[in-house]
Amino acid sequence: MNNWKQMVQEGAMVLDVRTTEEYNAGHVAGSVNIPLDILPDHIAELKERNKKIIAVCRSGARSGAATGLLTQAGLEVVNGGGWDSFEQAIA
Repeated sequence: MNNWKQMVQEGAMVLDVRTTEEYNAGHVAGSVNIPLDILPDHIAELKERNKKIIAVCRSGARSGAATGLLTQAGLEVVNGGGWDSFEQAIA
């Protein structure tokens, strides 16, 4: 059982790593869109936010890659998988 809902209630940031076009077609309310291909350029910005991060995408593959990248950079991040199932889990 995940604790995503609790993490969101406690202020975790939902990071959507899909393309801008995918994000604009539907996303979790309040999520931040930084596509995976430009994510390395935003690590310092994410560190400044000083929040736990839940990475989401369409299926969980890109969010998994983002989780690995951000964890290596020293951020506290978990893979939330696909945004639509994640959104249902936190509703």
